[in-house]
Amino acid sequence: MFARAQELATDAERVTAAKLRNVTVPGGQTIGLITLDNGEDHTKPNTFGFGSLLALNTAIDAALADETVDAIAVTGKPFILAAGADLTSIQSGGADAVRTIAELGHAVFRKLGDGGKPSFGFINGLALGGGLEVALHCTYRTVMDSAPALGLPEVMLGLVPGWGGTYLVPNLLGADKAVTLAIENPLNQGKTLGGRAAFDFGLADAVFGGVDFLEQSLLWAGRVLSGDVVVERPEIDRGAGWDAAIERAEGIVAAKTGGASPAAKQAVALIAGARDADRDAGFAAEDDALEAMSRTPELLASLYSFDLVQKRAKRPAGAPDRSLARPVTKVGIVGAGLMASQLALLFVRRLKVPVVLTDLDQERADKGVAYVHAELDKLLAKGRSNQDKTNRLKALVTGSMDQAEAFAGADFVIEAVFEEMSVKKSVFAAVENVVSPECVLATNTSSLSITEMAADLEHPERVVGFHFFNPVAVMPLLEIVRGEQTDDATLATAFGTGKGLGKTTILVKDSPSFIVNRLLGRFMGEVARIADEGTPVPVVDSAFAGVAPMPPYMLLSLVGPAIALHNNETLHGAFPERFYVSQSLKRVVEAKKSSFYGPDGALDPEVAALLVQPEHPVVKSPEEVREQTLSALADEAQRMLDEGVVAAPEDLDLAMITGAGFSFWNGGLTMLLDIAGISEKVNGKRFH
Repeated sequence: MFARAQELATDAERVTAAKLRNVTVPGGQTIGLITLDNGEDHTKPNTFGFGSLLALNTAIDAALADETVDAIAVTGKPFILAAGADLTSIQSGGADAVRTIAELGHAVFRKLGDGGKPSFGFINGLALGGGLEVALHCTYRTVMDSAPALGLPEVMLGLVPGWGGTYLVPNLLGADKAVTLAIENPLNQGKTLGGRAAFDFGLADAVFGGVDFLEQSLLWAGRVLSGDVVVERPEIDRGAGWDAAIERAEGIVAAKTGGASPAAKQAVALIAGARDADRDAGFAAEDDALEAMSRTPELLASLYSFDLVQKRAKRPAGAPDRSLARPVTKVGIVGAGLMASQLALLFVRRLKVPVVLTDLDQERADKGVAYVHAELDKLLAKGRSNQDKTNRLKALVTGSMDQAEAFAGADFVIEAVFEEMSVKKSVFAAVENVVSPECVLATNTSSLSITEMAADLEHPERVVGFHFFNPVAVMPLLEIVRGEQTDDATLATAFGTGKGLGKTTILVKDSPSFIVNRLLGRFMGEVARIADEGTPVPVVDSAFAGVAPMPPYMLLSLVGPAIALHNNETLHGAFPERFYVSQSLKRVVEAKKSSFYGPDGALDPEVAALLVQPEHPVVKSPEEVREQTLSALADEAQRMLDEGVVAAPEDLDLAMITGAGFSFWNGGLTMLLDIAGISEKVNGKRFH
């Protein structure tokens, strides 16, 4: 297996080095400290490909062979332990490469637990998948309280935790926590745990903060080795509690995937089997499961999705040369409501430039500033910032009702006001009078025409769509919309700013509702048509497990019925023959209902009374609902490509993954339609 891994290692892999040095701690013990470091900055995390695992194996063997070393510790370069397997190293190798890397990871990592010396995992930052599993193999673990993300996201990727996760976690923390970590969180949009939460969860035995995390961890390890600190492990319920956890897991998988994810089913089986299996059998089962996953279309779709977010997202198709971008040294925001305040928080945290909020009166502007200050204080309280940084960022955010004074010297002004064309046009007309001709005017509109918005301005070439998704801090996608007169310098500045904000940027042609809202509008319109014709809402909602991130009427409740109605009315105005406006939805909005569901999770009786009751109801099965709706999406996606809304199907998928939460293991949207055979049925050809 080691020889085969050597053959499969390629020069294309960014090898994560395993640097070994001996450290003597108080008490006289010597710890062989292995630091994982791929030699890149923090934007390129450590990963484990064949070469990286072989390097770690060499370091562990050296520490085990050194008689002066009493224990081994593994940590990472600043703020990153590791982000898991290097998926690019197995993309072209097929089942053989997957099997080999699965066995290799087990063989290397288990030396930390079975090598005969105590071992410590110092989780100093990001630790996902194999990055967490390498620490789980250690005898003891510490975690930095500000670590941003710990988890086992493999199921979201069409894989299973393959280096011990499904065996070690249930036997360390119990089956219920293993279900949460390896199944529930990944299927909940890839949820992860921060450092403090991971400690509370039980993944680490001690938690430390500050710049001296490594020093504190080494001192703690010395106390463990000397016997001054004794780590106790919880007693594991291997009876009814384990059974209940597996039952819960099966329910989650059914609700989230509709049984359509082989990886999720395999993860449940692996956790169930970990109760009675020994370590050899548990790890062998993971090897078998990963090899089985390598033969599924879901894994191919996942690798496609991974490639989108890792590569295409970094090189947006159609973006102008970045050298044309102008620097942004001051940002203005028109509006000081919740969306505007979220934007201000993002801009000041990421760009660290002055940000000024404006509104109709000083009280509203001050309220927006207060929101930003409060959010910065929350980050300070969580240990994700320090007092000096917090004070500096607070000082950069101000509020005013005087746009002439507020926007003096601004390079980038974005509006976040009411979604009405006349309002937005008047806002830009006023702003244009007080900013320089080079200042970019960006709109956060979700559906309105950029070209029309800029039409009456003296400089329409500097207007660009800059459409965020809510919540702004969480959703990765930023649709950058080019109006008919938007010039390359404005567009390049928009892309540069989006990159600075840490967003996934996609170039979009100015067209009704752009990408995500247009596709979701067709999706929700078709769903609403089916419901209005007589299929009960709960039946409609049951049809999309494993397709949409949540049932459509729950999604509608999250977005807000009024916003959804506005989007569909806009699209109906542009394409009346395809986009349906639901009479039921109109009634719900008129009644000022914010959700279709009550607090008990059932359909709200007051909403149910508002729904259209057709004289001759047509009731469809969940399968028929799904088929009809996906067929509508296949039609709309092809029309958008024919219209040049985006450059390629990959952009539609990247948008739906990062902006609408569509599953990695489905490949977003078009890959799902291809795999299901719907693309050819509707359009006569596949998207890929």
